[in-house]
Amino acid sequence: MKIAEFSVKNYQFTLVVFLAVLSLGIYSLFNMPRNEDPEYSSPQFGVAVIYPGTNPEDMEKLVVEPLEKKLSELDNVDYIRTDISDGLAFFQVKYLFSEDPEKKYQEIVREVNASRKDLPADILDVRIQKFVPSDVSIYQWALVSENAPYSAMRKTAEDLQDELEKIKALKNVNIWGFPEQKVVVDLNLSKMAADKIPAGQVLQAIQSEDVNIPGGAIHAGQKKFNVKTSGDYSSLEEIRNTIVFSNGSRIVLLKDIADVRMGYEDEKHVTRYNGHRCLFLTVSQKDGNNIIQTRDKVEPAIEKFREKLPKNMDLVKVFDQPESVSNRLSRLGKDFGIAICLVLITLLPLGTRASLVVMISIPLSLAIGLTLLNLLGYNINQLSIVGMIVALGILVDDSIVVVENIERFLREGHSRRDAAIGATKQIGMAVVGCTILLIFAFLPIVFMPEDAGAFIRSLPLAVILTVFASMIVSLTVVPFLSSVILSRHENPDGNLILRTLKRVISGSYGKALDWALKHPIAMLVIALTIFGGSLALIPSVGFSLFPRSEKPMFLVNIELPAGTNLYQTDSVARYVEGVLKKTEGVRSISTNVGKGNPRVYYNELQKNETPHYAQLFVQTDPELPTKEKVILIDSLRMKLKYYPGATIQVKNFEQGVPVAAPIAYRIYGENLDTLRRFAFEIEAMMKNTAGTIYVDNPLKVQPTDLKVSINKEKAGLLGVSTAEIDRMTRLGIAGLNVGTYRDEAGDDYPIAVSIPRKGPIQEMDVFSRLYINNVQGTAMPLNQLADIRFESSPNGIRHYDKRRYVILSCFAQTGYNVSELNNTLIQKLDKMKFPTGFSYDVSGEQESRERSFGGMGVIIIIAVFGFISVLILEFGNFKSTVIVLSVIPLGVIGAILALLFAGETLSFTATIGFIALVGIEVKNSLLLVDFTNQLREQGMGLKEAILEAGEIRFVPILLTSLTAIGGLVPLVIEYSDLYSPLALVLIGGIISSTLLSRLVTPVMYLLLPPRVAEA
Repeated sequence: MKIAEFSVKNYQFTLVVFLAVLSLGIYSLFNMPRNEDPEYSSPQFGVAVIYPGTNPEDMEKLVVEPLEKKLSELDNVDYIRTDISDGLAFFQVKYLFSEDPEKKYQEIVREVNASRKDLPADILDVRIQKFVPSDVSIYQWALVSENAPYSAMRKTAEDLQDELEKIKALKNVNIWGFPEQKVVVDLNLSKMAADKIPAGQVLQAIQSEDVNIPGGAIHAGQKKFNVKTSGDYSSLEEIRNTIVFSNGSRIVLLKDIADVRMGYEDEKHVTRYNGHRCLFLTVSQKDGNNIIQTRDKVEPAIEKFREKLPKNMDLVKVFDQPESVSNRLSRLGKDFGIAICLVLITLLPLGTRASLVVMISIPLSLAIGLTLLNLLGYNINQLSIVGMIVALGILVDDSIVVVENIERFLREGHSRRDAAIGATKQIGMAVVGCTILLIFAFLPIVFMPEDAGAFIRSLPLAVILTVFASMIVSLTVVPFLSSVILSRHENPDGNLILRTLKRVISGSYGKALDWALKHPIAMLVIALTIFGGSLALIPSVGFSLFPRSEKPMFLVNIELPAGTNLYQTDSVARYVEGVLKKTEGVRSISTNVGKGNPRVYYNELQKNETPHYAQLFVQTDPELPTKEKVILIDSLRMKLKYYPGATIQVKNFEQGVPVAAPIAYRIYGENLDTLRRFAFEIEAMMKNTAGTIYVDNPLKVQPTDLKVSINKEKAGLLGVSTAEIDRMTRLGIAGLNVGTYRDEAGDDYPIAVSIPRKGPIQEMDVFSRLYINNVQGTAMPLNQLADIRFESSPNGIRHYDKRRYVILSCFAQTGYNVSELNNTLIQKLDKMKFPTGFSYDVSGEQESRERSFGGMGVIIIIAVFGFISVLILEFGNFKSTVIVLSVIPLGVIGAILALLFAGETLSFTATIGFIALVGIEVKNSLLLVDFTNQLREQGMGLKEAILEAGEIRFVPILLTSLTAIGGLVPLVIEYSDLYSPLALVLIGGIISSTLLSRLVTPVMYLLLPPRVAEA
């Protein structure tokens, strides 16, 4: 090849170029952003419409239907999912993943704003939000205090918030778990009734005093004076002294009929750390930043702030992603070092000088790959590093093949320079062909659609770029270095290790190959039988999507029936805290009642405020192995399974795209009563299926509400309007905000008018304490004008692409395969008789898997025909192509056995391993067929060429296989549920392919000898 000749003859230029490349690689290594997971954005958005006082059916008709009609007309919308509840409709709009998130966000904003004219005018608010995977918190702290007032804790947390917002790499600095302060005005309704003071007059008096109307300006001579009016409230005392009533003889102040003080809004989110009262504070990192460098800025600021904390407060670090990233990258770095050592050992048969040449190619190839990865905008994360480690075992293949061929030329008596140029020229096209085949093998993974593709993309790109770099290095730097370093005086049979290896090969492989060539049909039957047997094991291996996370943490989700108040939910959360505190291996417990824990994992979104929901974020000891964590989770599931009146789920974090539950079904039907009744039947079926756990039916419990039923005729006769009754009911229970108070610090607080409570929440007897004034000012008890009774309230309504549906879901117990359990449930669903107009779709992991792999048809076709095209260009005939491709089933055998013996499933990453394995297998087979063709072109007979090529090429193929395995072994030893299955597939596949293909490929060549141009 001309490029090899140019590199050898212009070695000074070659040296300078690759030193420059090495420098760029080192620069990229130290300056590329570092994160735990890849950064990517998804074109999906949330639209929340808040319309208080509207039931789900009215919300569906007035808000959801017109807005869904508008949104569904947008181009390239994948789906629209809508959740409708009392006073709230939440739309999740997902576009096709190929769409630009920023442009589609602007489109959503524009269309929603344009739709406002079609919606009720009294809608309270419309909010639009983006779903950004990088918004995950990198830190979570707990500001702990048992006796400090919430106002003081909030002030301290806000001071820390101000400090952290000064760090440019941070965003979304949020405080969680404090109730908002307000001015509480508790009316004495009995006294007001005795004095005939209407509540409406008190409210009006407060509102009229809390108005700041500029007086304008007057001119006196050459001067201009601004006129200041009374203005709004400036102190609590001013509020207390508000005149609320006057009859000409006396004045009644607000403080005469009410208690005015600073208080708190009703608690909606209760937070604790290890059982202690606290506030949580979280921060996220802006895209494109290095998380390790961010840590170096955050930690000093935290330590400095901690010194200024009041004595009754403590700041505790709850979650530390930078530490996790640092530990993981260090662990992968150690794996990388071990892999290099193992690769070095496998290179010993080449000799010291040849090994040195190959080893020099490793940092150069990695430097080029890392530089290209940086230029493409990717960061250093766990997947890109795994890609580099996978590439490590492959990238030396080209250099080994070239160096081994140069050494063979040297042993034949060529000069170092002629050997470097001639040997590289002889094998150069095969090296280029092998590299292109590897690239085609990884292309389907690079172009995998949806979120799963974006999540995994940095891994195959790291492999492709590094392997491409290794090809360039093997055809330029390796010939140059070989012409300088390799010795012309090597033993013709190589060093001691190589001679021993050749004797073993000659003694064992030679005999086996001779037998196979004498019995070709029997050899193929044996290979096909083994392959068929391995395929029969696939059901035993089982299928799954993404594996569980190996992070030392998990969640406990608590859900009580709809309508349960926050304090009952809190009592269940305290019980769970008690169980967790007694559990060995649990390090910390972050409790959130009424809301989900702040987002600390990329695919786990925070649940919105719900009084009957609680979530505990539990961290285990960092040294606890993943399998022991699973055992711990299973034991907790058994302990918490039968808590009365509550569903308590112990949930492990999962890798990959967000899936609410691994097994889920959408049941469609327009009639809500029939839908609810049929959901009960399916729920019972799922519960009665062995292996299911946490079966969830959102329609199981129908909420119960209190209905204030007004006797309108009686109210009309007594001169009381229904609006006044509704307003007084609101005042007595939730309170009415009638104004704003601004303190000396400039902070605003709502003025809330209500009546006194006997506890933290209003109780049922409030209705007996409410009085309504008629038009004459006479007060009368509410229970004389209305009846208070319980009534069922409709469940929330859900839409999927404008169709009503309910989703029923469950998890699989440990020891049960999700895919098999899902298939069992689908068979049962298919046997059920659905009501007319009802149907179902499969959701959960199966839908996610279909989305992830379903759009790969075109790229797989391109990759397959690309494969074939490269082989035809390489050999110029179909027979050689068929011989090379016949090796593919042989790797499947070892890959399946490796998964089976390791107890792994055919997961997402294992599937990627199979795709990558194809390229590695074909690469080795191509080298053998190419060399056999060359020997025949030189005049050697068919069988002699097959035997000669088999023995000569066995050593480099064996060495390349061993180096690949050596690079992958640390990924299995340093076990990870994410990438260890990939490594197992490659190791098992390479072993079986290397052993069997050395017999099958020659046999196929014998049966289908390609035509060659003889010398």
